[in-house]
Amino acid sequence: MTARTAGRESGASPTVPSLPGDLEGQVAAALDAWAKGDCTRRLWERDAALWTGADEADWLGWLDIVAAQRSRIEEFDAIAKNAREGGFTHALLLGMGGSSLCPEVLKSTFGRVGGAPDLHVLDSTDPAQVSSFESRIDVSRTLFIVSSKSGTTLEPNIFKDYFFHRAVEALGREGAGRHFIAVTDPGSELESTARADRFRRVFAGVPGIGGRYSALSDFGMVPAAIMGIDVGRLLERARVMMEACGPGIPASSNPGVVLGASLGALARAGRDKVTLFASPRIRAFGAWLEQLLAESTGKQGRGLIPIDGEEPAPPDRYGPDRVFVLVRLASEPDREREAAVRRLEEAGHPVIRIDLTDPHDLGGEFLRWEIATAVAGSILGINPFDQPDVEASKVATRELTARYEESGALPPESPIAAGEDLRLFTDPRNAEALGREARGDRNVTALIAAHLRRLAAGDYFGLLAYVERCEEHDAPLQGIRHAVRDARRVATCLGYGPRFLHSTGQAYKGGPDSGVFLQITCDDRRDRPVPGRRYTFGVVKAAQARGDFRVLAERGRRALRVHLPAGVAEGLRRLRNVVVGALRA
Repeated sequence: MTARTAGRESGASPTVPSLPGDLEGQVAAALDAWAKGDCTRRLWERDAALWTGADEADWLGWLDIVAAQRSRIEEFDAIAKNAREGGFTHALLLGMGGSSLCPEVLKSTFGRVGGAPDLHVLDSTDPAQVSSFESRIDVSRTLFIVSSKSGTTLEPNIFKDYFFHRAVEALGREGAGRHFIAVTDPGSELESTARADRFRRVFAGVPGIGGRYSALSDFGMVPAAIMGIDVGRLLERARVMMEACGPGIPASSNPGVVLGASLGALARAGRDKVTLFASPRIRAFGAWLEQLLAESTGKQGRGLIPIDGEEPAPPDRYGPDRVFVLVRLASEPDREREAAVRRLEEAGHPVIRIDLTDPHDLGGEFLRWEIATAVAGSILGINPFDQPDVEASKVATRELTARYEESGALPPESPIAAGEDLRLFTDPRNAEALGREARGDRNVTALIAAHLRRLAAGDYFGLLAYVERCEEHDAPLQGIRHAVRDARRVATCLGYGPRFLHSTGQAYKGGPDSGVFLQITCDDRRDRPVPGRRYTFGVVKAAQARGDFRVLAERGRRALRVHLPAGVAEGLRRLRNVVVGALRA
């Protein structure tokens, strides 16, 4: 077992793969092919033939963004000063997917920076989540950041409607606009709305940068400036990484290329579950990485399945479909986690190590992983810049919300089983398969047990929770995923809806048919209206869950939905107990 280091000489934090012999040979072959094809130069010259020869060249604007943003440091300083001097105690970002995940990483990593507004990021239509964020702010002292690349994404638009209505109530229409800014592509509907409502300012996105590649554009850097982060330091670390990954750097010494070639070659060898362990302070980085990897590569029946949030376990809990990535903050070592990774390495699992000197190195990590994802996409033979199956869920959601606007109700549905204060729903094909597996037993535990028995070697378990994201709910959900991992020896994903629809949802529907999904929905104790609409936030969430499930079923995925009709926290604890019992059956 040997290790290769790429990037150390440049000053960029290196990529250090440690691979067993058979896999090392495959990664070496991928790097050799990349070098012989002069592919790094072709990447920087935007050669679409590196991928599928479609429109890839139109989506590589992120390769230029570091230099463009570094020329605007004074402007970012002015943005930060304006936010501090504007009397704002809070900033609330209203976004989804690529427009929200980078700011969330920065908020989680840097916390509140003295003298700057306290940033919060709302990316859930769950009414309890909306209420929770509303309770944390004073509308009259909050700067709202409406962030949407296309300007037509449902969630940011209804978030804007809701909080603009609240601001008008508190400040009057003229005063409300001064508490809002927008980040959106030029000419979008959101830009028009922002001009009409006299927003404080509109920041332009770059049309040639897709949402998940937009961290170093204004979608990431404007919120960073507002929350008081030294944007110049973030961009300087990105510059160092850019030079280390440049067209003149040999493939074997290029940290982005080595990472991407490793992930692509390992996936082709069956190691497609990219399991991330990160130091506690930068743990939120995994949520951003989930979207980048899954939405970019999960299509045409192949792709990388990111596994974020699993706690380390002994080597015998893992199958031969894993590659482990340790992103370590050197200034805050996590000895226990590092020891667990060493045990995995000693057991013959492939491990990739990346060390960050301090949190500002995240600026370089965004770029390293964007390059790596583009490289892995080339090796896998897919277009890493489209997301065909995300749109399918959006269409299904729009159909259901339109029906609600017309009739005041969503279509009726009937459970296939009920009990234990849980109700089970699925489509006819899955219902038939579960009935056969359960040998006609129609009680809830038997059907959940039958569903979990569908997990085979190389599969993964996807827990899709349309509930408020909070510690009280996270504990039982983590308990469920770890119980399944330990009992079935499979990788597990935990996603909160609807945010994962703009992230891992692409891979769940368009990637390899190796997922077994348990969707969780709930009744909402207190709903929230969407101004100007007949539907509410709770209706939107329900429509998103149903649309999500419908597309999973249409794609032939193994999926079961559990509905919690009573309290969510108690329902999740009960579901955890049922799952544990089902695994023992």
